[in-house]
Amino acid sequence: MKRLLLILSIFTSLSLFAKGKFVYLPDGNAVYIDGEEIYPMAAKVKIVESFPDLKVQVVNSFPDVKIKIINERPDRGCEWQIVESFPDYKIQFVESFPDIKVQFVNSFPGVPHPSNK
Repeated sequence: MKRLLLILSIFTSLSLFAKGKFVYLPDGNAVYIDGEEIYPMAAKVKIVESFPDLKVQVVNSFPDVKIKIINERPDRGCEWQIVESFPDYKIQFVESFPDIKVQFVNSFPGVPHPSNK
């Protein structure tokens, strides 16, 4: 319970100062903060064509985050499980004006150069 309150207080304080930024948490996971919305990068995501929570552009170089697609429940940072029901949030793939740019990888997922993001 104390850990949950600590994480919620960190999220609240970070959301006041960071907009559209990746933040590393003490447990090693990463979150994307956009205004008042917080998106954990270890998540179940659903791919949609309209009304997404996040617009994602897939790139081969200079990503904001490197994501590993997995089949089981994600428990570490920057791992996504693609689901059809009960997602943590919905994403839409776009060619321009993304919220985040991702590169899909098989190993070493994470936020490149966290001091610059």
